[in-house]
Parts: sequence; structure tokens; C-alpha cells
Amino acid sequence: MDVRTAIETRRAIKQFDPGHVMTEQEIDALMALAVLSPTAFNLQHWRFVLVRNPALREAIRAVSWMQPQITEASLLVVICADVNAWQKEPERYWRNASADVREGVVAAIGEYYHGRPQTQRDEAMRSCGMAAQTLMLAAKEMGYDSCPMDLADFDEVAKLIRLPEGHVVSMFVALGKRVREPWPRAGQLPLDEVVRVDGF
Repeated sequence: MDVRTAIETRRAIKQFDPGHVMTEQEIDALMALAVLSPTAFNLQHWRFVLVRNPALREAIRAVSWMQPQITEASLLVVICADVNAWQKEPERYWRNASADVREGVVAAIGEYYHGRPQTQRDEAMRSCGMAAQTLMLAAKEMGYDSCPMDLADFDEVAKLIRLPEGHVVSMFVALGKRVREPWPRAGQLPLDEVVRVDGF
């Protein structure tokens, strides 16, 4: 499937086949693509929690508006952000670069993030959003559907998945085989309403 078709046919699916099981090879392939998503300064802020335990899925569903795709999807990914990734041996993110490039980028990372907690969080959350889109498009190419999700008490979810300090839950992505066609697209705004040139 080409990228354009994946974008055009990707939809937020609410009903999945609860009996379908994704193979380990499929899951590994999805995650290998997800970690190729772009991140600021190559910090790779995302942490992916693959929720497989049925009881844990039920507990997450209970604090997430009882959304059925949490328990019915073949794979539930809780995408979390490490907001302190910028200060965790940042030279390792640039280990394959030349020494002069690595030193320059590492210095820039410290200068940009130090003392700016909102920026640290915002950049990490943006990285998670891009990884979620990568997951959804890769899944579509593999013949799977997906649903990006929030509508959850993320503080409770954090407790359930034992989220470490310095991390936040960004969103969920549910993946699997849909059991019904999605509704027609609800209505996209026209380009002339959402696209501007050189400002508003």
C-alpha cells in the first residue's frame, strides 16, 4: 500500500474482532517502524507500553469511559513520554555522528531544555503524537486498523501501568481487525478555511 492510500483509508475504528491475535512478528515490525518516527534532537522521548494482560486491559477500560476498543483490539499501546530524556546521557542519541556534530548537538540540547519544563513536556508529547501516526499508518499498510484514543483518566492509567516519575501518558493506540465499516467521514473543513500563506 502506498502512503497516500494509507492516509486516505486510515480511520478511527471503534469495533475490533476480539478473537484476532496479532503475531509477534507483526508486533515487532510495527514497533520497529514506530521508533523511526521523528523526535526533537533525536531524543526518542516515547516509551511504548504494550498492554497484553486481560485484567489490566479491563482496569484501563474502567477508567477510560468504558471504551470497548481497549479490551477488544488485538493490541493496545499506551504511548508515554519521558520528559527528562534530554538529560539522560544525550550523547547516546548521537553516537553515530562525528564527534564535532555530537558535541555541538549535545550542547544545544542542554541549552534549549534546561530550566524549561513546559518545553520539555511539549516536545515529548509532540514526539508521541508523531509516533502514534507512524503506528497507525504502518498498521494500515499491514492490513490492520487503528484508533487513536484519549478520554481516559491518565493519572489512574499511570498508576495501573506503574509509570515512572518524570513520565506522562500521552495517548493510546488500539490496533486490530475491524468488524464493521467505519461511518462515512463526518466532514473535512475546506482547505481555504484551514490553510494560510505567510500568516493569518
